[in-house]
Amino acid sequence: MVQSISHAIPDLAVETDGLVKVYHGRGPAKRALDGVSLSVPRGSFFGLLGPNGAGKSTLINILAGLVVKTAGTARIWGRDIDQDGRGAKAAIGVVPQELNLDPFFTPLELLDVQAGMYGVPKAERRTMDILEAVGLADKAGAYARTLSGGMRRRLLVAKAMVHAPPVLVLDEPTAGVDIELRQQLWAFVRELNARGTTILLTTHYLEEAEQLCDRIAIINHGKLVACDTTGNLLKRIDGKALTITVDRDLTEVPAALAPFAPELRPERRIVVRYRPSAMPISRILDAFAAAGLVIMDLSTEETDLEDIFLQLTSSKIASHGGEG
Repeated sequence: MVQSISHAIPDLAVETDGLVKVYHGRGPAKRALDGVSLSVPRGSFFGLLGPNGAGKSTLINILAGLVVKTAGTARIWGRDIDQDGRGAKAAIGVVPQELNLDPFFTPLELLDVQAGMYGVPKAERRTMDILEAVGLADKAGAYARTLSGGMRRRLLVAKAMVHAPPVLVLDEPTAGVDIELRQQLWAFVRELNARGTTILLTTHYLEEAEQLCDRIAIINHGKLVACDTTGNLLKRIDGKALTITVDRDLTEVPAALAPFAPELRPERRIVVRYRPSAMPISRILDAFAAAGLVIMDLSTEETDLEDIFLQLTSSKIASHGGEG
């Protein structure tokens, strides 16, 4: 099964077309995914974002073979999950949100069992190499129940890598992990990506996604509402905030500045929000001069991913959201 993924190298690591998932229960049917078509290029660090209930976990669970889709198609490393489920599963490793580890197994045993489940021959297993890579070699013989939360999180990453999948899915991997361990984990994952592993990440930390991902998709109410390079997404909102510190205290907005609807802030600061495509910054600075104000300092705040995320997902959460 491990060898079956090496026959052809596709341009797309993950591809979905019109993916639909409807959950039926006692109440009204819930459409968790509503025609999601997604392309994840080989070798990319791809972010999948969305509010709780948007459909992210449902999508990942379909790719992992844990949830059966209602309609549409999905391919992992060129393998259709229906026509070649075995090959598709061999091409993907999933690091789940939950710390689901057997507490009575050691990391060495857990990885060995996982490798056996994926049919990795004993001669080809790299258990100690993987534990070394995630910083757990010295804990190889310790019971999983004795590991800290951060160590368990890294062990889940190791567990997902035993069959050397070309696609690694990280589902909220840094939830509950302290800053130092988060940085260690990202350093390791960046290295994996640099060596060619395609990373598909879901996270609630938008700053993380902005720093790590080269492409980002945003899903809301089961629909794909954005998918582009991180740079292009950041260009979508044409807006900046200009903060200017002036030479004296103000109790009201000078008439020359009124057209810009400025906000008066403490410590002699004035904030002006503007659209660079519609207004050159020189016009704002000229207005300050016309008001007789001397500029002591100024700074601009660029659009960030959080602005875009809020713009695309700020509509009232609908009742058809389904699972996250």
